[in-house]
Amino acid sequence: MDIIVLRPEATAKERRNIVKRLNKMGFDAHVSKGTERTVIGVIGDTSKVSEDESRSFESLSGVEKVHRITEPYRLASRNFQGKGSLIKIGKNVIGGKRIHVMAGPCSVENRANLISIAADVKKAGATFLRGGAFKPRTSPYSFQGLGEEGLEILSEASRMTGLPVVTEIMDPRDIGVILKHVDVIQIGARNMQNFRLLQEVGSYGKPVLLKRGLSATIKELLMAAEYIMAQGNEKVMLCERGIRTFETATRNTLDLSAVPVIKRLSHLPVIIDPSHAVGKWELVSPMAKAAVAAGADGLMIEVHSHPEEALSDGEQSLKPAKFKALMKELKAVAKAVGREI
Repeated sequence: MDIIVLRPEATAKERRNIVKRLNKMGFDAHVSKGTERTVIGVIGDTSKVSEDESRSFESLSGVEKVHRITEPYRLASRNFQGKGSLIKIGKNVIGGKRIHVMAGPCSVENRANLISIAADVKKAGATFLRGGAFKPRTSPYSFQGLGEEGLEILSEASRMTGLPVVTEIMDPRDIGVILKHVDVIQIGARNMQNFRLLQEVGSYGKPVLLKRGLSATIKELLMAAEYIMAQGNEKVMLCERGIRTFETATRNTLDLSAVPVIKRLSHLPVIIDPSHAVGKWELVSPMAKAAVAAGADGLMIEVHSHPEEALSDGEQSLKPAKFKALMKELKAVAKAVGREI
């Protein structure tokens, strides 16, 4: 008994009665209202619920049927929601026909540079501005980001261009200032299984971009998404950014097969980050085009006006002119697979 599907004519009172009964049994309830059906996801360990107890719910007023889900990720499962999720962020809808591009520098370095890059990616057709204010670096001596000052610069660039902002959170204590300036909260690869952080961002309604861990399986990625969704936040996007393998020719190995696999297992949108995957700017464009062909719902691409001077990840950043050329090429690929950019 993991999913309770309500009848189309089910009333709000009937729905409340079902939730109340679940609560008495020690379960939480996640109510998802679709265009045709309302579904209640049962949150908790349902393995001890007997078949008789499960069937008893089918006799309740307003209930159409009860399903058991074998996957441990229930709310993220395609069985929970047959249609792909559509996540609305401002005027943008991720998960639909249009493929969205999130572009900008790895790190916010200064105001002038960020404002210039934001204007360039906007003109080229990007629909989101990405940039790091808090940077998780391998070395403690590397540039760690501008912190709140960086968030303020991103917010200013957003007001000037109209582009929603995507940036990473590293510490639950920063949630207040992040919510003030950001439209999409990014959970980086290193924090994919930071469950306390996942639960914190899940407690708010802000969309979340969850990156796959360096050596995480797809199942582990979906379980991480479940931590967020179990807190009530359905607005989760999954990001494939390359995984660590024995190959050294690229920074990581971009697992494009993750796109169709995730779409078969889950209803959540899938974003591809070719920049972090390959680590070399000349490889970003071909992998971005391949990602669109594979069915990705969005791309995250690093762009920098002077990558040779970048404080982080300059070697994988496209110059604005290269990004503009890529956007034109992506439109042709998208059209070929029935999508648009």
